[in-house]
Amino acid sequence: MKQHKPLTITGGRLVLADGLSDGAIRIADGRITALGAIDAQSGDEVLDAKGQLIAPGLVDFGVFAVDKPAFHFGGITRAALMPDQSPPLDVPSRVRYVAQSGKPDFWVHPLAAATRGLGGTELAEIGLMREAGARGVATGRQWIGDSGAMLRLLQYAAMLDQVVVCHAEDAGLSGAAAATAGEIATRLGLPGAPAEAEALAVARDIALAEMAGARVHFRQVTTSAALDLIRQAKARGGLVTAGVTPAHFMLSDLATMDFRTFARLSPPLRSEADREAVRAAIADGTIDVIASGHDPRGPEDKRLPFADAQPGMAGAETLLAMVLTLVRDELIDVPRAFDLVAGAPARLLGVKAGVLAEGYEADIALIDPEKPWIIDSRKMEAAAGNTPFDGQPTQGRVTSLWKGGARV
Repeated sequence: MKQHKPLTITGGRLVLADGLSDGAIRIADGRITALGAIDAQSGDEVLDAKGQLIAPGLVDFGVFAVDKPAFHFGGITRAALMPDQSPPLDVPSRVRYVAQSGKPDFWVHPLAAATRGLGGTELAEIGLMREAGARGVATGRQWIGDSGAMLRLLQYAAMLDQVVVCHAEDAGLSGAAAATAGEIATRLGLPGAPAEAEALAVARDIALAEMAGARVHFRQVTTSAALDLIRQAKARGGLVTAGVTPAHFMLSDLATMDFRTFARLSPPLRSEADREAVRAAIADGTIDVIASGHDPRGPEDKRLPFADAQPGMAGAETLLAMVLTLVRDELIDVPRAFDLVAGAPARLLGVKAGVLAEGYEADIALIDPEKPWIIDSRKMEAAAGNTPFDGQPTQGRVTSLWKGGARV
């Protein structure tokens, strides 16, 4: 896809880092050439945004499948792909292939497997995978239990200036748990793991990262205790960032009461107190990134007893709408919302995207933030519609999307 004619989008509200601004944006040769109080130039195609948001395309950090129709529906133009593929992204050739796989209308930024086969012991060739296009290193769905191996990984990544993306659950405690230990898990008879499994993993990995001088990103931090550890590390100047998915600020473990496996997630849904702690951490900046956690699972994985079902959810299509609920709740403002889903993920990946700025690639979404719709798992664009938000009325839809100046 290539932009054939300059485009000026007028009459919109530009989502800028310092606030919303009425104005226009001009795109030529796949790049943003001007924005603000500007007029269209002779020969431009002109589109009236009619008061909608003109926003950067979303950058989804840490997805498990490349599902372009779902990403485009959700306004996502780039995604960081986790190494948990078949086979894993643990050699340069696979990383190189994946880095080209979505183009031209979607860019995939692979995260290299930290260890061979994601086994948690022998380090993979992350330097060679970096040269092949990896934008970070990830431990995958699992925690690396060997502290020596984790320290070596962090030291190696620090030398390469690569962010290490961690799964924060002490495997010795979480085991095969399907729920968070507590009243709900006990009532339902589900195998549960203590919420402290997350805090223990975060504490150890922060300590090792500080020893190594490495950048570490915890892909999902979902408990009050772990969030406090993140706050303390940031106050010390630690190179620590944290993410979460909408399920963990929208839902608590009460959503599992009917045993519906769409709410079978990893990490599992937490208590109401932890859900409120996540919302507070989004508001105060402790959480840097909100990602979809897109991991569509078909009937063969979900039509099972709750404890036997595979964790995961289709999240790409609902990411924007769920984040906009935080704006309507006055927890955050619109610029902060788009930093969480676009600006901050792009900075972690080291790509010039996620913000509206002259010279940046024209990944742009036109958004009606008030447009109502009902989430329906049967009609989703994803490979599977396993969303815990099935049937929920919501607001906020992408009405047009451009990747590199070309309309998707």
